[in-house]
Order: sequence, then structure tokens, then C-alpha cells
Amino acid sequence: MAGSQRLKRMADTVQRELSELIRQELKDPRLGGLVTISAVKVSADLGYAEVYVTVMGRELGDEQSEVANKETLAVLNGASGFLRHELGRRIKTRITPRLRFHYDKTNAYGNYMFGLIAEAVKDLPPEDVKKDEE
Repeated sequence: MAGSQRLKRMADTVQRELSELIRQELKDPRLGGLVTISAVKVSADLGYAEVYVTVMGRELGDEQSEVANKETLAVLNGASGFLRHELGRRIKTRITPRLRFHYDKTNAYGNYMFGLIAEAVKDLPPEDVKKDEE
């Protein structure tokens, strides 16, 4: 149990520091939109950290968004060595995990589903007010 708490603290620290590093240090123009780290999962041996990112302002299913998201991931994975080095300087641990970036579609998928529900509900007749009063 103590190990899982340690991994959770490490993941939280990595998420917080990486967010700041990406926002302040990465000046690549190919990073389109607002890059947000939605989750970090650190392996038990602290060798790897799986970093899940979302890019705000892009919709699921849009072909250009998919290309832009892949490009964003390519930029982040290309900068992973630099980010790992800077992360190691900031958190000062014996082992700094290698970073692997993945696109997290959860937020975009939720927006997509919300749009489908709104589309399906718009044709329904309005509910009778008297039913609510009873």
C-alpha cells in the first residue's frame, strides 16, 4: 500500500511539473492549442511515466484535428528527453522516469457524445409542466 501512495505522489508531481515545463519552456509553434496533461501513470519501478494529454479546442472526428493531435504528440515525444532532463532537475529524485506521451480522447469523446444527445433530444416535444407540479 505504501508503494501505491508513493507512485501516486510521484505521478502528481510529474503532472504538475510537466504542465509548467510545457507551458513555459516548449516554444515549438507546432504545439497547437492548449496542451493539458489529463493523467500520468508511473510504472512501479519508476522507469516510465505514461503521460496522457488533451489539446483543447479540437473536436473528435475532424480529420485535421487528428493530424494536428498526432503532430502535437510527435513534438512532445520528440522533446521528451529535454522534458525528462528538466524534470529531473526540478524534482530531484534518484530516478527520473522516461516520458511517453499519449493522446487522451476522453474529453473529446465526451463532447462528441454530448452533441449526439443534444441532437437526439431537440426533436422531442417539451414535457408537460403539469406533470412536474404533481
